[in-house]
Amino acid sequence: MAEAKPIAGAFRVPAPDQVLLFTSAVILAVGLVMVASASITLADKLTGNPFYFLERQLVFAVAGFVIAAAAYSIPLDLWQRTSFLILLAALAMLAIVLVPGIGRHVNGSIRWVVLGPFRVQVSEPARMLILIYIASYCMRRHTELATRFTGSLKPMLVVALAALLLLAEPDFGAAMVLIATTMAMLFFAGARLRDFAVFALLGLTGFVVLAVASPYRLERITGFLHPWSHPFDSGFQLTQSLIAIGRGGFFGVGLGESVQKLFYLPEAHTDFLFAVLAEELGLLGCMVVLTLYFIFTWRAIAIARQAARKNQMFNAYLAFGLGLWVGLQAFINMGVNMGVLPTKGLTLPLMSYGGSSLVVVCAAIGLILRVHREAREGRAWQAQQAAA
Repeated sequence: MAEAKPIAGAFRVPAPDQVLLFTSAVILAVGLVMVASASITLADKLTGNPFYFLERQLVFAVAGFVIAAAAYSIPLDLWQRTSFLILLAALAMLAIVLVPGIGRHVNGSIRWVVLGPFRVQVSEPARMLILIYIASYCMRRHTELATRFTGSLKPMLVVALAALLLLAEPDFGAAMVLIATTMAMLFFAGARLRDFAVFALLGLTGFVVLAVASPYRLERITGFLHPWSHPFDSGFQLTQSLIAIGRGGFFGVGLGESVQKLFYLPEAHTDFLFAVLAEELGLLGCMVVLTLYFIFTWRAIAIARQAARKNQMFNAYLAFGLGLWVGLQAFINMGVNMGVLPTKGLTLPLMSYGGSSLVVVCAAIGLILRVHREAREGRAWQAQQAAA
């Protein structure tokens, strides 16, 4: 009997990008350890279970893995073809949280919707869905972006609407990250430099107007410049964060040995997790985490370039936008913890406690890995070849 030969051109699914996958896993693992360390005292006081927040974060991590696997399995042309419906869903999320009786007040903001035993921060999935729409727009309107001011104006108007809804919550940090990421995506897609400069100037002007119009917001923005002037008032959170970072030195005081997490530093396991990490693991630990996020962002951009070389432009814009979004939010969070940026209320992606952020970032990773897969397969989807 003749030996069976493999069929020429047999389909073989490429392995996921190992660098991005490994980097994401390490960041998540470090985050789980730090959530356990930063929350153990608070969890014991509130619930009697010192690992309450860690157990919930593990549940969120499993859910994130499932969502990432689902995102990885869906062809990207489906996201591109339904991008307008995705945009409508995102705007609906941002609007419905403002409806009395639906949105939940936490720390003076209306950002959450209750779904059973969990609270969902709608700005997290909404921002990712809006970036999917922007990637589709960049692919469909590439020529208009490169030749006309209206090419950049249209998506910026959409993002401005979303930013207004975010500011109504209020979520100033999320709005700024969304606007900055969108502008970078448009520039990456070929928007003219002068158009980019116009929107940058308008954004800066709007930023100043919003700050001056609200004494509370102005105090938060300028308070980081002189936190020691009001160490028990507006500067309390930042001064406690700086004390934590200063105590860490080069090697840190040791894992689990933080003093600032003992009810001194507010939001130690969420927004200011990086300060606890700096105290316990020192400058060395901070540099490792910073390097991990840099590798994550660099790898996402490299995958975007790989997709662009295959003429998969929607995929390229999507990977670039999602990677930049995660990296930018991470660097802003670390900047806030170190006092070089005003307090924004943004989490540290994959590390800070919070189900909404963790699950959505996992979904973004699944989409970036899908971009890598399709670039390796060499698929040129018909939807991407027919620019509207």
